[in-house]
Amino acid sequence: MRKKALSAAVVGLAVAGSAMLATSSANSHGYTDSPISRQKLCNNGTVTNCGSIQWEPQSVEGPKGFPAAGPADGKICAGGNSQFAQLDDPRNGAWPATQVSAGQSYSFRWQFTARHRTTDFRYYITKQGWDPTKPLTRASLDPQPFLNVPYGGQQPPATLTHQGTIPSGKTGRHIVLAVWNVYDTANAFYACSDVKF
Repeated sequence: MRKKALSAAVVGLAVAGSAMLATSSANSHGYTDSPISRQKLCNNGTVTNCGSIQWEPQSVEGPKGFPAAGPADGKICAGGNSQFAQLDDPRNGAWPATQVSAGQSYSFRWQFTARHRTTDFRYYITKQGWDPTKPLTRASLDPQPFLNVPYGGQQPPATLTHQGTIPSGKTGRHIVLAVWNVYDTANAFYACSDVKF
């Protein structure tokens, strides 16, 4: 009898632990929705055949230190996560794109499901003449972020908007890569947004 009770307690703890792990991963992190990111397009059903990212757009987490470190070339939009590889697929350059204007002031918005202490937010854009039918690489991006927002280890609110100017001299299709660097972990969150000038 005592052995059965102990076994039931162990099973109960294992189930509770699994539920806590599932809850913490499902409730974590953040993504951009302005301009709308690839993960949000998958989540809201605009784009299909996205795999598991459709259920967890907030989970594109990978090593920080971009561009010197971070996800490998060709795996940047998925944050280096193979389970989100659909985000790295250029889909022949046919991802839905947000219309923007070169030199325009724009509100870049993040939605957070876990508000981690933050070092900074950085926004990169592809070079003029890059190939939108190929996966994103460092060589495809302008080397410096066009917007860098230090955050001093503070926690962001549930929704955070950064006002910035989209670089001039851009025409056609581009990707804006947003990187949220977490202050007290080795990770960052990545979001690729397709835009059209």
